[in-house]
Amino acid sequence: MGSMVNDRELVLEILLAVDRDGEYSHIALRNVLDNHQYLDKSERAFITRVTEGTLEHRIELDYMIDQFSKVKTAKMKPVIRWIIRSGVYQLKYMDSVPASAACNEAVKLTVKRGFGGLRGYVNGVLRSISRNLEQIVYPDREDVRKWLSITYSMPEWILDRWLAEYDKETVEAMLRDFLREKPVSARCNLSRISREELAERLEKEGVRVSLDPELSCGLKLCGFDHLGALEAFQEGLFMVQDISSMRVAEWAEPEAGDYVIDVCAAPGGKALHMADKLNGTGFVEARDLTEYKTELIWDNIRRCRMTNINAVSRDAAAYDEASKEKADILIADLPCSGLGVLGRKTDLKYKLTPKAQESLVKLQREILSAVNPYVKPGGKLLYSTCTIDRRENEENARWFTDTFPEFEKVREKQFLPGIDEGDGFYIAQFRKKYRAR
Repeated sequence: MGSMVNDRELVLEILLAVDRDGEYSHIALRNVLDNHQYLDKSERAFITRVTEGTLEHRIELDYMIDQFSKVKTAKMKPVIRWIIRSGVYQLKYMDSVPASAACNEAVKLTVKRGFGGLRGYVNGVLRSISRNLEQIVYPDREDVRKWLSITYSMPEWILDRWLAEYDKETVEAMLRDFLREKPVSARCNLSRISREELAERLEKEGVRVSLDPELSCGLKLCGFDHLGALEAFQEGLFMVQDISSMRVAEWAEPEAGDYVIDVCAAPGGKALHMADKLNGTGFVEARDLTEYKTELIWDNIRRCRMTNINAVSRDAAAYDEASKEKADILIADLPCSGLGVLGRKTDLKYKLTPKAQESLVKLQREILSAVNPYVKPGGKLLYSTCTIDRRENEENARWFTDTFPEFEKVREKQFLPGIDEGDGFYIAQFRKKYRAR
């Protein structure tokens, strides 16, 4: 158990980075694991599970804590709040952790962080919850909004929007899917290796592999420790990419020799998918706003050893005259609220506000206005987001064809987690009409 104290310290470090410093959870977690590569597989798994679980279930955990603590979670010191939250998560969701260990290690961590005077308080709250886990009273199911919010830890304002668009069963299926543990979704670089050969290589490295039945390039991976340690990953034989994201290039159906522009490409999954489908022909120009994001794309280009793709730093919201009618296919996978990927980015639901979402809708329209002239007559524009919201999706698609009648919508779909395979994701495909002679 000696190393477990260190594990919990690292969990607290990540949680405070997310809460206090505004870091995104997946980045904070990755940074800590990268900085502590000496950790064994079980320790890395423990840190990942407690971190992600505590964040995912935060609303429910606070609801539970507030029933047993005189000081409500909103009034607690941040360090104490996160120590207790992570302790309660272990008590409720981790049968492998003895209740005594969850309580005792939380008390030790409280003392180590300089709050020795609160050791009795932390111990009392956690042990009270431990003794009464089966007696905790949840909201009445008839109060659908409140019950869903507490049970699945989803802010009520987001639920209001979803319940206005979908029935209760669909919304609950989405919420349940966000909390479900899933294998890693990956895309095989088919221009370099067949999917079956890749699966065989990965299995030799100890990875459990299943082939996606819908997409010929898709695989599901689990059972590995550190992705970067896999030889097949180092050799660039596959990209980590969700099934929903892969559908963009599949819908685009690039033809040999096509010129493709991806205006918000980092870290490069869709752009590299297009380059792979072009099989060494044509060219893909992958763009993003900052040098940092561009370098992320270059990292993947170099790893995947693709030659028909380039990455450049360019502001998608600023019109580029040199790109006018240059693209056979334009990919506009734009900044969005991310409500479709809450299973992987656990803290987004707490960071997002209605006002911030409205700003994103405005930005999406600004970018679409700037980049649509890059499409050749007869060319395709693929607009996509990883969110579930009509304002950012269907309403933007309608606005686009109303504002730019030279484009016609070919098809669109809102993919829903728990209903469709993959993340919550939206794709709309448009075709630019030929000019009348």
